Amino acid sequence: MSSKITIAIDGFSSTGKSTIAKQLAKELGYIYVDSGAMYRAMTLFAMNQNYITNTNFDKRSLIDNLDNAQLKFVFNAELGFAEMYLNDKNVEQKIRTLEVSNFVSAIAAVPEVRRKLVAIQKDIGKNKGVVMDGRDIGTVVFTDAELKLFMTSSAETRAQRRYDELIEKGEKVSYNDVLDNVVQRDLVDTTRQDSPLVKAKDAIEIDNSNLSKEEQFNKILKLVKEKL
Repeated sequence: MSSKITIAIDGFSSTGKSTIAKQLAKELGYIYVDSGAMYRAMTLFAMNQNYITNTNFDKRSLIDNLDNAQLKFVFNAELGFAEMYLNDKNVEQKIRTLEVSNFVSAIAAVPEVRRKLVAIQKDIGKNKGVVMDGRDIGTVVFTDAELKLFMTSSAETRAQRRYDELIEKGEKVSYNDVLDNVVQRDLVDTTRQDSPLVKAKDAIEIDNSNLSKEEQFNKILKLVKEKL
């Protein structure tokens, strides 16, 4: 496949955006970028600096110190994809916790944070041959992407998937807490003023509530080949 395209995958939390994005990138030999990991890393940075807690969010201090958060992806040959580093430390595991999930939508709603990360994302994808997933990839980052997908599924289905993942990693969480987190993130992501989560007009909606990972991959790979 000689001609490269840009694939933008948006959608709600825990719809398996990263899973399908990694599969496609591996199949096509493309760069995979998990934009959500970048927002999670910024959230971890804010938590570490006590800019955000359960009782307070000091936006001004976060904005004033954005330059102190250096983000980069480092390719892990064993895993076959790049991992997130914050100030030269691998934070891939730390950013996947429910605690980070509880704060990430609030951090992602800060316009200055979005501008910083969108600029990085656009630079990564300037030469095409990239698969990127997130909340505003098709609507803001890559508005001219040749293929845009919008992933969706019921909140209950997504919460169960997320709950199973966290339990498998050894975290002590309840399903109801995970469901509450999913519902709250949906609300914040779709109602924030800066780049809210919406389906791009030219995006293809994929409801994977009843699709296996293999069925989903084959369905989307067919769409990719049609574009190529």
